[in-house]
Formats: sequence, C-alpha cells, structure tokens
Amino acid sequence: MVANFINKLLQKQKTKTKKTEGAKEKGNAKEKGSPRATKLIFVVITLVLFGLGLLVLFAKLWEHRTWPGLTMDEMVFHLTRPIEGTGSGIFQSLALQVILPAVCIEAGAVTAAVLLRKKRPQTLRIVLPLESIAACLMIVFSVITFCKETDLTAYVAAQQSDSDFIENNYTDPETAALKFPEKKRNLIYIYLESMEMTYADQKDGGAFTENVIPELTELAEENTCFSGDSGKLNGGIVYPNSGYTMGAIFGQTSGLPLQTSLYNNMDTQDSFFPGITTLGDILEKEGYRQVFQIGSDANFGGRKLYMQDHGDYEIRDYNWAVDQGLIPADYFRFWGFEDEKLFSYAKDTLKELAAGDQPFNLTMLTVDTHFEDGYVCDLCGDTFGDNQYANVIACSSRQVANFIHWIQQQDFYENTTIIISGDHTTMDSDFCDDIDPDYQRKTYVCIINPAAEVAQPEEERVFSTLDMFPTTLAALGVQIPGDKLGLGVNLFSARETLTESYGQEKMEDEMANHSKFLQQKANVTLTDALEDRTRNDLQTEFLISDKSNTLNVTLGNIDFPADSVHVICSPDADSNSSRAITTEMESVNNDEIANGFKTAVRIPASFGREIHVWFVLHYDDDKTLLSNEYPVNLNELPVDSSSVISFSSSTSESN
Repeated sequence: MVANFINKLLQKQKTKTKKTEGAKEKGNAKEKGSPRATKLIFVVITLVLFGLGLLVLFAKLWEHRTWPGLTMDEMVFHLTRPIEGTGSGIFQSLALQVILPAVCIEAGAVTAAVLLRKKRPQTLRIVLPLESIAACLMIVFSVITFCKETDLTAYVAAQQSDSDFIENNYTDPETAALKFPEKKRNLIYIYLESMEMTYADQKDGGAFTENVIPELTELAEENTCFSGDSGKLNGGIVYPNSGYTMGAIFGQTSGLPLQTSLYNNMDTQDSFFPGITTLGDILEKEGYRQVFQIGSDANFGGRKLYMQDHGDYEIRDYNWAVDQGLIPADYFRFWGFEDEKLFSYAKDTLKELAAGDQPFNLTMLTVDTHFEDGYVCDLCGDTFGDNQYANVIACSSRQVANFIHWIQQQDFYENTTIIISGDHTTMDSDFCDDIDPDYQRKTYVCIINPAAEVAQPEEERVFSTLDMFPTTLAALGVQIPGDKLGLGVNLFSARETLTESYGQEKMEDEMANHSKFLQQKANVTLTDALEDRTRNDLQTEFLISDKSNTLNVTLGNIDFPADSVHVICSPDADSNSSRAITTEMESVNNDEIANGFKTAVRIPASFGREIHVWFVLHYDDDKTLLSNEYPVNLNELPVDSSSVISFSSSTSESN
C-alpha cells in the first residue's frame, strides 16, 4: 500500500511539473513574440521613413530642375489655386522623375529587407539604422536647400511685416477722371510667354552673343520700347509677386503685385480681387468687346476667373477650340495647342471683332516658349543646333513678327494699338546660365502704333511691368490726370516711375512686404485655416497696475485683416453679460509690436479678482470674429514686468 501511495504522489508531481513547464513555454513564447512584433514595427517604420525621404529628395531635385527660379510667392499662389489646366508635361515629368524612381528604390529596399530578415537578420540590424539615417539626411537636405533657393526666411519676414508703401503710392483708377478720345482705339495686347529682351545680342541690349530674337528686336527698335537714344532694347523689371503668368497679367493690368496667402483659399472664391479696378474694367465700362485668347486651359492659375471678373472677357482657350471643333477632343500638345494654331485662330477672331460696331480688345497669351525647353512645333528650325529652347524662342520671334505684319495689312490697323510684352523672365533651368551675372534681365516690351508721343524721347526709362497699366491706356489716347494708375506711371509722360524715384532694391522689398491694404482689396472669404491661425497665434499681454485695478491689455502679431479690435471684460463667463465692459483697442505697429492693438481697462472692484476676457476682431465692414473666453486671475498678473501669455481659443464668426 505504501508503494502504491508513493507511486500516486510521484505521478501527481510529474503532472504538476509538465503543467509548470507548459506554462513557462507559453510565457517564453509571449516574451519572444513581443520583441518580434517590435522588430517588425521598426522595420515597417524605417521603410516608410526611407520611402518618404526618397519622395522628398526626388521632389526637391525635380523642382530644382523644373523651376530653378521658383519663388515663394509663385508657389503660394498656385497652392491656393486649382490644378485644372496644368500642362500634361508637368505631370509626366513628375511621375517619371519623382514617383517612378522613388517607388523603384523603395521596392528594392522592401525586397532586400524581407530577404535579409529570413536569411541574414544580423545584416538587417545594421542596414535598418543606416536607412533611417539616410532618410533623415535626405529630408533635412531637401528642406534646407528648398528654404535657401526660395529664400523662405525673407518671405516669412515679409509676411510678418505690414508695409503701407503700396497704400501710400496707390492711385485708384476707380476715382481717376480718365478721358477717352472721341473715336476709341482698338487694342491688341500680346503676352509672350517667358520672353525677355535678354535674348537679343549684346549690341542690341541683350545678353547673348547671337541674337535669338532678331524679328522682335527689329520690331522694338522700329517702334516704342522707351529706350531713348541708347539704340538698344529696353524692357520691364519684374518685381516679387509678378514673376509668373497670372501675377504678370494681374500686374500689367492693375498696376499691383499679386499678393496672396496660404490661408486664403482662392480656389474657393467666386471673384478675383473685387476691390480693384483694372484695365479690363475700364475698357468694359467704355463699351469695348473683349476677348482673351490662349492655347491652354484658361482655368489654370485663375486666369479665366480674373478675366471674366474684370472686364467680362470672352474666353477662347483650349476648351473653346475643342467645343468649336477646331481640334479633336483628344488633341493635346504641351499645355493645350501650339502657338501656330493660336495665331491662326486669332486672325479669325480679329476679322470677327473688326466687323462689329464696338471698339475691341483682343488679349493673347502664347505658350510654346514655356519652360522647360519649350515646345518644338512644325515651324521651328534648327538654327541653334541642339539648343531646343533657343530654336523655340527664335520660332516664336518669327511667328509674332509675321502676325504683326498681317495685322498691319488689315483695314482696322489704322485705329489699332498693338502692345507686345513678355509676361515674365524665363524660369528655364539653364538657358541664361552663361550671361553676365550683373546683367539686368527684363521682359520684352514693344508698343506699335500708339496714339501718344513720348514726352522725353531721348531719355531711357527705368520701369517695371506694373507701369504697363497706365501706359497701355495712354497708348490708346486716354488722358490720365497725374499720369498714374495703380502703382504704375504712364511711360509716355515725363513723370518718374516708382523705380526711378525709390530705386529697384526698395521696390523689390516693398512689393514683397505684406500689405493689409492689398489683402482688403482681395476681399477673400476667410477660411477655417486662417481662423485657426488667428486663434493659435494670438499673443496677449496682461499687466495690472499696483495702484489701481487698471488692466493693461496688448494684442500683437495678428495675421488677420482686422479693421479694429474690441476687448470684453466681464465677471461672468458670458460675453453678453449686462455687467461686461467693452473697450476699443488702439492700433499699434512699431518695433516692439507688429500689427497689434493695445488698451487699458479699469476693472470695477465688484468684478472680484477672477475675470473673463474676449477679443472681438472686426473685418469687412460688418463682420466680426469673437474669440472664446480668456480666463484671467488679476492676483497672478505681473505688476511691473512684462509677461506674454498665449491662449488657445476657438473662434466663432458672425455677420
């Protein structure tokens, strides 16, 4: 019996031992599983970071090749516009030069990680940290070079400023007593994509050894380009916010730089700077029939909205050509259709306009000379060998000259003024690499058959593209009191341009500086992003007097188009309380407080020591932005030292 009893005890002990060992194995499995999962997560995160680094790096390299002269103002503008109408070549190069190489390398990295994890895990442990470091380096390199090339620091500084230069020098066309001639002249305004006087040879005022635009050079020298007795070409300086097509069109027709903000979603707007009066508005009021004819999609960059909002232009673009059956629906070259077709269609448009009983304005925009390297059409030769962009520019010069010669043979020419203007200087990555770095690049300008005489024909004018606005009207025989409109000056007059008065450096700074005046003219509906920015960036300073219950309130750095600000103080958590005190704040803008407000509020003793504060920002004449409650304990406020307190408060808008 004793033996049986011992055997039973031994069996029970074995059973317990097996259970214990089983439990330990499960525990060990769990412990082993946790590190395995962690390693897998680390691998995934590393590969994702590496892929992101590749995308950022290739995007930066692509941007550098495609837009070597990209500026922040251009980038911000296009980020706030729809991408509709963008040239197909942009998307193709983006796919081939950014997405494809990044995906291929990332696929190789993923494949290598899978194989190493199975066969050589020790090597994988070395490779993964190296990939993480490489990803970080790619991102940091891309960000630093982007900031340097776009001069992001200067852009941010300009946006933080609030210059009144534009407001002080602006002449409102709406109130100008313009006088048109009894017989109104027709206008043909041709914007030449990326066309510079730079492309001429050095003896004619260009920067090249061989003249790439001989026909355009001859046209300018035989007509008006405000070069005086120099015997060389002259053109317009391009200032910040005017260095891309929409900015250029805006500047040359309004006399203003096109300032926008990331927080103003222009793609959601149904108007384009409704607070200004432009060339199109003036001509529409005078009974002109106006047509905007281009070979691309007019929606791109807001061109259609601007032209229809300011002058009610008829839009004859790529989509119009398809609708009219002029080109097949699947026909698409470069940005739409080539300039050869544009000039052909424009001839038909001019015949139609000339047959009518209204004075007309035909505004055109070419596209073949767009960067990168332009579009080679059937008319292009190979005068400049394998230099494609030079061949395309030379082709454009010939086509424009032929078009002008055709116009001069028409009956309507006698009463028609032609203006040819480069929209901006080229952004091609390497075409101007070899020119003298001290050479002043300018847009091409030529005015043909104007109804005005140059007041000082011997003087070479120094001007910008903004001066084309009043100069165009003067060329039509319009009398302009003071010879100023927008920021532009009539170049036919003897009046100094702002560039001649202030100098180029001053003008470049001021055209880049943020202008509350311009933002008010834009009248852009405020977006949620702007409201959030205002909420998060409010900087408030509360100081309490030690001899009285006077609360000194300062509000600074407001990136918001506020016309005025009121502060509400109340003992109750209700801004509409009958006991609340509302005080208007004084506007402040100095070295210490940029774009801010301040005031002093006497707090009644009955309020106690804990009060509630709100800020009410007034804008667009009848709208307000009310901040949430700002709790303030008077006992905790400094008496004789400054203390900036930033609050996070949501906002609500009321009309």
